Amino acid sequence: MTVKRVKKQLVQLVVGVSISMSAVMASAAIQQPEMANTAYVLMDYNTGEILAQKNANQALPPASLTKMMTSYIIEQRLASGDLKETDQVLMSPNAWCRGSNSQSCMYVPVNKSASVIDMLRGIIIQSGNDASKAMAEHIAGSEASFAILMNEQAQKIGMKNTHFVNSTGMPEEGHQASALDLAKLSRAIIKNSGDYYRIYSEKEFTYNGITQGNRNALLATDPTVDGLKTGHTDAAGYCLAASSNREGMRLISVIMGTESQQARADQSRELLNWGFGHFTTVTQAPAGQFVSKVPVWFGEAKEIEVVTADNLQILTTKTQKNKISTVIDIPESLEAPIKKGQEIGKMMAVIDGKAVASVPVIATSDIEQSGFMSRIWQRFSRWAQNLF
Repeated sequence: MTVKRVKKQLVQLVVGVSISMSAVMASAAIQQPEMANTAYVLMDYNTGEILAQKNANQALPPASLTKMMTSYIIEQRLASGDLKETDQVLMSPNAWCRGSNSQSCMYVPVNKSASVIDMLRGIIIQSGNDASKAMAEHIAGSEASFAILMNEQAQKIGMKNTHFVNSTGMPEEGHQASALDLAKLSRAIIKNSGDYYRIYSEKEFTYNGITQGNRNALLATDPTVDGLKTGHTDAAGYCLAASSNREGMRLISVIMGTESQQARADQSRELLNWGFGHFTTVTQAPAGQFVSKVPVWFGEAKEIEVVTADNLQILTTKTQKNKISTVIDIPESLEAPIKKGQEIGKMMAVIDGKAVASVPVIATSDIEQSGFMSRIWQRFSRWAQNLF
């Protein structure tokens, strides 16, 4: 790793040029995959950067990819304590699913109850419309009221081309989402759902004596894939949101509007392989790495060690990963008092003169002010040094 300590003015110039991947990607001029679908997105999970896209912002019927928002709201209620895994949820006549070729079901008997955690598995693994409606009624009183919560959550995530009307994804006027928005939702689930995200990788679930397999075919063929959700209606075509984690780099793919189950699996696999083939995540410096010792004026200690506050990670093309250098922007000296964890400056990763990532560097300890007479003497010494 190349590390340079530079003057503040130079670092500001470097940062002003670019702090995104867009310039790096443009210079690489990588050809995006061509696929027979309505829309697709490939997102880097760590940065949120879009690596490839087609009709990414087009609002489309999302089919059962809708249920990712339903499950996400449940997971957040579980995390906050508003729901408990053992809470019993009634399967009302309105939510009850009789079973047909037009919809998928968990098959909870009408007017019977199932636990929240079973309902969650019924939604994620079995794609149960009945479980989705029952949970919507349990949380919000009705599916229409639950849709309001869904749209509020969509706004918080930054989903700009999405509007939910129901909890299931069954065709309904005005019910739509874009591939980019569904990638954002996938990222939020992975980031914020904690241990509940593991459910998205479970290959089957048995309830009421009925075992149903997860419809995400990639779970059976690629051990790096650990989610997320399939969907299908005549209007939406075959859809799949998937995530793969390989060697510390996680990618999210969303495919919408393919012609078959096989096509959505094949295209998702192709898109993920394309992303891992062209891009990589480089950890240029780990969290807690020693950066420098900085002189301290008017303190009980004369210097302080500073370290990186977090991993300095860079998303870049594989052709440019060996071109990364590191610059440090920290002051030549500090004045007490200083608090442990206080931000002192930044460490930045630079490619071809452009800053592509940065992390704060922080103080490793507290330094209190020295006594009054000591500070007076140090001020005199500092004044004397500036004369020469």
